[in-house]
Amino acid sequence: MARRADPAPSPAPAEGRRRGLSRRKPRTGPGRLAQMREVYRMTARVDPSIRWWMLGALVVPFVVFEVIGLITGHWIYFGIIGLLFSVLAALFVLARRAETAAYKSLEGQPGAAGAALRTLRRGWLVEEEPVAIDPRTRDVVFRVVGRPGVILVSDGPAPRVTRLLEDERRRTARVLRDVPLHTVQCGRGEGQVPLPKLPRKVQRLERKLTKQEVAEVTKRLKALGGVRPPIPKGIDPFRARPDRRAVRGR
Repeated sequence: MARRADPAPSPAPAEGRRRGLSRRKPRTGPGRLAQMREVYRMTARVDPSIRWWMLGALVVPFVVFEVIGLITGHWIYFGIIGLLFSVLAALFVLARRAETAAYKSLEGQPGAAGAALRTLRRGWLVEEEPVAIDPRTRDVVFRVVGRPGVILVSDGPAPRVTRLLEDERRRTARVLRDVPLHTVQCGRGEGQVPLPKLPRKVQRLERKLTKQEVAEVTKRLKALGGVRPPIPKGIDPFRARPDRRAVRGR
């Protein structure tokens, strides 16, 4: 009777680990320290005082904890704690000043309100493209959907953008008759919300919808579509007729 061949031995665990390590993709892109240096450089271009703010954030906590350590007789222990708090304070200052510098560089540019609205966290649906635009003045209106309802945010001077925002509000109200509708003007004019305060203004609106209702509102808004291209007055594209002579090549 023929003897059955023994099964091939399984690869050693060490070999399996080596194979698994070989399948890992190499890390691409800059590291965390390189990203922080780049953020600092970009912030320093807009806000040169960032170096003094960070220096103060590094020195003040360390000095305070060191003084407490000298008084209590544990200056080494409190010095280590002060060093950790100094690093955290410097990173916090860098993050805040970088955010302020980013808003300052965006303010006044067309579509800046849309970039600020994209910083909203989960639970908000922000349209990538504006829902209304004035091609002559480049004023735009963005749409946000969340628990408070539908928020229309304009970007432009108040005297020009008021009519564009009101037209889009009436257009949206035809589809969403029973949904809360809010209008916010972004800018530095009277009654407008400055760009750095725009995300906080939207987040502080009273919540009146559930998550299921927000999903239903999003589906209904698809009927409105995106921005409509401007059509010259006096021309009806549905009644236009082609030139037959041009078609025949005469």
